[in-house]
Formats: sequence, structure tokens, C-alpha cells
Amino acid sequence: MADLHIIAPDERHFARNVDWNLFHLFVEIVQSGGISAAARHLNRQQPTVSAGLRRLEDHLGVELFHRTSQGVELTPAGRALLPLCQTMVEAARAAPHEVAKAANLLEGIITIRTISSVVSPQFDEALVAFHRAHPGVEIHLEVTPWRQVVKALRLGEAEVGVACDSAPSEGLCYEPLMREVQQLYCGRGHPLYGHQIGLPSDLCDEAFVLTGQDEPEELERFRRRFGLGGRAGGFAENLHEVTRLIELGVGIGFLPTCVADPMEAEGRVWPLLPPDLLPSYHVYLVTRAAPSRNTPTEIFISEVMKRLRQLPPSL
Repeated sequence: MADLHIIAPDERHFARNVDWNLFHLFVEIVQSGGISAAARHLNRQQPTVSAGLRRLEDHLGVELFHRTSQGVELTPAGRALLPLCQTMVEAARAAPHEVAKAANLLEGIITIRTISSVVSPQFDEALVAFHRAHPGVEIHLEVTPWRQVVKALRLGEAEVGVACDSAPSEGLCYEPLMREVQQLYCGRGHPLYGHQIGLPSDLCDEAFVLTGQDEPEELERFRRRFGLGGRAGGFAENLHEVTRLIELGVGIGFLPTCVADPMEAEGRVWPLLPPDLLPSYHVYLVTRAAPSRNTPTEIFISEVMKRLRQLPPSL
């Protein structure tokens, strides 16, 4: 934070004269990945956003970004300022919701669309804490394939979603909730049980349990790369039913390791691929942009984020 100390003698003057919207603008530029992207997201002209950034830098007396051919990159001063600005933006956004909460005005419905069998202690803890604090709010939890989760949020049919999405949709906010790793399993009665396969392509002739719309795009690319799934043995879009078909020996199939680990420990399924080959991807907490979020949604998101911030950075 050394670069910012140069404004210390004029702190009161700075606080009186700075346009506090510029802090929000700064956060938008960082989150969007550049000035042009921020202008599109904010529905403003690029010169207007650039001018706002220059005004903030003039107020602070430092550069916040290095301009590169790829866009912008935070300077040390910018990196120091970012968490402060994020805190201010979150506080401003939370103000009306905190007032409603204090006045015991919190009631209604929060609709959550989620992919099946999500294993996230932080998400579960947030649900418990939210319900205990606000029993007047009904929590509707609906399980659908990930593409339907994203569609429901875009159409305003849900307030919160849990989904994988390799191509984030404009107008939605994505916070990494967990990283999911997929392993290829067979059931106890399958001829391959107890064996490990060197190359995924060695399994291209095996009957496969497919998952349709619920299959993450990263997993679909991995499967097609090695020719897996050409011979379908079964099909289900609910992870619970996919697991059932694999256990019954209808075919081999992918399952998240966080879901299958307890079954593997009981000998119900067997992992077929070496750990260093396994495909993985992020599962996100997905919401609409802040102006579209109601008070129960805003407070629930705050509960989840409070717990996610306590995780190690690598997660």
C-alpha cells in the first residue's frame, strides 16, 4: 500500500471531493477485464469510462493500471486499492438490505436452481445460517441441468443458481464455488472392476452411461477427444440416476469424485483412469446483476461469500 500513502496529508480533502462512483467504476474495469468491456457492461461510451478512470488516478496521484496490448494490468497501487473498493461497493449494495433485515421486513421466496448432487459445505452452511436468521423466507431448491440453470437466471425465473458454465453469459455474475473433478467409474459387477486403464481411448468400445444436457462442456470435450460414449448403454440427466445405472453395470460413466468417493470406499464403484488424466472445471454460484437482486437474494449471497472468502486461494 506504499504507493497510496502519498495522499495521507490530504485525506479529508480527498474524501470530500472524490466522486465515490469512481470506485465502483474501478471495480467494474477490473472485473470486466478492461475499459472497453466495462463500458459495454455499464452501457457507457469507452471515452467516458477512460475519463472516469483518469479522474480517479488524478485524485489518488498514482496510476492504477498499466496499459498493454492485451488491455489493462493492475499496478501495485491498483492491487492495493482493489479490495478497499470491493468492500465499499459491497457495503453500498448491502445498505438497503441490511436496513430491511434490521426492521424485520425480510420475507418472501428465494428460488435456487442447481445442478444435482452439489457437494459444497460453504453453500450448505449458508443455507442453514440464512434459514435460521430469516425463517420467514421460503427457500425453493430446484434441480435442473446446468444449461437450464443459466437460462432460468437469464429469464428471471430464479434468483440464485449453482452451475458449471464454460462460456459465462453477459448480465450474470459468477463466483467460483468449488472445483469439481470427474473420474470414470464402473460398478462392482463390471468386468473392468479392479483394473486401471492407461489410456481413456482404450475404453472407446465400452457401453457408456451418458448424461445429456447435464454434461459439463469440459467433460464432453474430454469424452469426444478419446472417443468415449460412442456406444450408449444408458442415459440419465440426474446424477443420482446416472450413479444407479453405473452401479447396476449398465455401463461405465463419469461421476464427480466428491460424490463417488464414499461409494468407492464401500467398494460400490471402481475408478478406471489415472488421477493425472482427470478432467475438471469450476462450479459457480451464479446470480443476476446486483440491481435485479431482491433483499433475500442479496443477504443469502452475502452468507455464501462470507464463507468462500475463508477458503485458501487455490480453491
